[in-house]
Amino acid sequence: MDTAAAQWTARQDEPGRRAGRRLAAWCAGLLFAGVSVVVGCRVADIDGVTPVPQFLAFLPWLLVPAGFGLLFSLLARWWTGLVWGVVLLALLAWFIEPYGKSGEPAGPAVAEMRVLTSNVKFGQGTSALVDAVRREKPDVVFVEECDYECDAQLKPALTKDYPHRRAVEGGGSEGSVILSRFPLKGTAGVPGTMGMPGAVADVDGHTVRLQLAHPMPPLPRQIGLWRSELGALRDFAADSSDTPTVLAGDFNASQDHAAFRHILDTGLRDAARLTGSDRTPSWPSRTAPLGVQIDHVLVSPEFSARDARFLDISGSDHRALVVDLTLHGRG
Repeated sequence: MDTAAAQWTARQDEPGRRAGRRLAAWCAGLLFAGVSVVVGCRVADIDGVTPVPQFLAFLPWLLVPAGFGLLFSLLARWWTGLVWGVVLLALLAWFIEPYGKSGEPAGPAVAEMRVLTSNVKFGQGTSALVDAVRREKPDVVFVEECDYECDAQLKPALTKDYPHRRAVEGGGSEGSVILSRFPLKGTAGVPGTMGMPGAVADVDGHTVRLQLAHPMPPLPRQIGLWRSELGALRDFAADSSDTPTVLAGDFNASQDHAAFRHILDTGLRDAARLTGSDRTPSWPSRTAPLGVQIDHVLVSPEFSARDARFLDISGSDHRALVVDLTLHGRG
């Protein structure tokens, strides 16, 4: 009697279990489909359209929905889903590895320079940046989103130590400035919606190209503009590649964006990676370490990097990046 009752109960529960497994399989499929679109663009070396570029910035965190999809597949006993999930996790793990070349220059060291880049969020982090500059004593400072008030504050505070400057004045996010201990000769910079000044520095008798990066972010309906301005930075990097170059700032892009990797493909290298500081989030600063590195110092192969540090800047949603660089002669 007990056995018969148990069998009857099991038969009654079977429709509910089947419905539960179907729901779990649907949940897994939806999670896998969303992750697959983003990972597929990464495999194809394209950035796609909204919302793919936004999700690409946070590619490592897609391990979470992929992991939940794998769990749902197990609960649903969906074997195809299990294979799908394992493939996605393997691809994500592969792409988490740092992109771009590394290695040491062959020539002898000829000059040292410390570089700091900071987005001060419409000037709100200016006071904290001044404190950081005085503490860290960089040789060259790249400042993004330096509005009129920020620029007016930097001049009396830092001109004595940084007598050379190149700026694109503007309100809100449009203003940017390069401050330098080294003599600067102005260049046309890179055209963009937000200011991207450039200069040629005399670093202890050696010519070094300096270029501030601050392309538009990948906002909905503005992906083309974002891609175009990153492309302009790539063109700068590819031009006159025989001259030592430092390209630094808020790129609004991570290594998982094809448009950013195309800049690295010109031969520039991420200085933070050269020091072993891979994938250190720089934005948004309030949610670190749950963020993404979009602030970079890129250098040509003539440079090596000894140290890279990310600094909290009160008032800004970005962390500043400080890198110690060594310029090498040709081997």
